Amino acid sequence: MGRKSTERNDGTVQRLRRRLAGALLSAFTLTLTLTACGGSAGPAPAAATGAARVEGAAGANRVEPLASPGKPRLPVTVRSSGGRKVTVEKADRIVPLSGSLSEIVFTLGLGDHVVARDITATFDQAKKLPVVTRNHDVSAESVLSLRPDLVLAERTTGPDEAMEQIRDAGVPVLVVDPAQSLQDVGPRIRAVADALGVPAAGKRLTQRSEDRIAAVRAAVPAHADHPRVAFLYLRGSASVYLIGGRGSGATSLLEAAGAVDAGAASGLSKDFTAITTEALAQAAPDAILVMSKGLESVGGVDGLVKIPGVAQTPAGMERRIVSVEDGVLLNYGPRTDQVLKSMVRQLYGDAA
Repeated sequence: MGRKSTERNDGTVQRLRRRLAGALLSAFTLTLTLTACGGSAGPAPAAATGAARVEGAAGANRVEPLASPGKPRLPVTVRSSGGRKVTVEKADRIVPLSGSLSEIVFTLGLGDHVVARDITATFDQAKKLPVVTRNHDVSAESVLSLRPDLVLAERTTGPDEAMEQIRDAGVPVLVVDPAQSLQDVGPRIRAVADALGVPAAGKRLTQRSEDRIAAVRAAVPAHADHPRVAFLYLRGSASVYLIGGRGSGATSLLEAAGAVDAGAASGLSKDFTAITTEALAQAAPDAILVMSKGLESVGGVDGLVKIPGVAQTPAGMERRIVSVEDGVLLNYGPRTDQVLKSMVRQLYGDAA
């Protein structure tokens, strides 16, 4: 993994495992770059570069709120991840501490109650909000200065000291289990909706999201082979090059797109493993899935194929790269159908 010491690399991998387990990775407010390539199960054409974003109904990087979420009925008492009871008296000032949770609140139609965001909340409606979290690095002082009625967090949100400081100040904190698969879409939406006093809206949004995901899955070309796709996590500036295995969070998406998770199928039991020539040869991916900012960090496709072992894989030889915006790839939320649609289009091209 580059020129970093073994000790530093081990620490980096541990931090990434904690963050990626929550399906939420560092995203940036800069314009993202997409390397997309169409193609069937046969030889894929050269990758094309374009704007990397998951688009809303209006064609921009926006979420699509429910038309009529209903008025929140509070107070309510709900259970956080781990079983702790949380009583929400009001929700006029909400602080979601992840982009995924922000997306759910806005899509439920309650975005005007959100007063701050995590740096991973990159969709248009949230961009002007102040940033109080940077990739799970919560500032309790910044959060409390906004006088929140409710804080929404992932189980991986931290540091723990900051979260306890927020609780000690008397602010209700709802902790939601991290997203790992498509099965988590509905439970996460309903957990947030229940805490906000709009359970009916949560059920409606869950149904809408699940119906749209099902429609994309049904559109996967039936005649196509199941390409082996390796999920690579790349941060060139930090010399971090990892291949996802079982537990990376990408398996469910890949399978829904009609693909095989090459890392998991090759026997990688850890969630993430340092990329080696041997690991890539064993995975033998037909395509590579990356986050767009990670692809940019290694110099695009030209830089990606220079990573040892990549050029020797079928994916590297054909330059068959699937790139999705960092802030939504592993969210497993209201826009996951759009993530799937993008993946299917890039994997199968005109056949999709």
